[in-house]
Amino acid sequence: MRFIQELSHESTQLLQRIYKHSEHHRVRQRAHCVLLSFQGYTPKELAHIFHVDRITIYHWCDAWETRRFPGLYDRKGKGRPPSCTPEQKDEIRQWAQLFPKNLNKIGAFIRDRFGLDVSKQQSNGY
Repeated sequence: MRFIQELSHESTQLLQRIYKHSEHHRVRQRAHCVLLSFQGYTPKELAHIFHVDRITIYHWCDAWETRRFPGLYDRKGKGRPPSCTPEQKDEIRQWAQLFPKNLNKIGAFIRDRFGLDVSKQQSNGY
């Protein structure tokens, strides 16, 4: 079994404040998880409470143990990297202003100029 074993009174108070007031749902969940783990809840129980896999609980606990409060937050760079550079996006926006009702034409420009295949939803988002 694995538990968060050492929490100072100040850390506990700050975790409770984060759990109650953070604007980020996942940060609130992680803070709550650390508090419950410190109270003796097992990873299996925590996984059930938070509707995640046990491995996720282990990742949350590892992040807490190695990075403390910054470990509650997602690291930068999470998710898929952008498919276009900022310069490409600027050029695509110009095309969108020239041809606001012709997404097929904008998609063809993107394909021809940058070699990227994008959907109508993607070309509409630029």
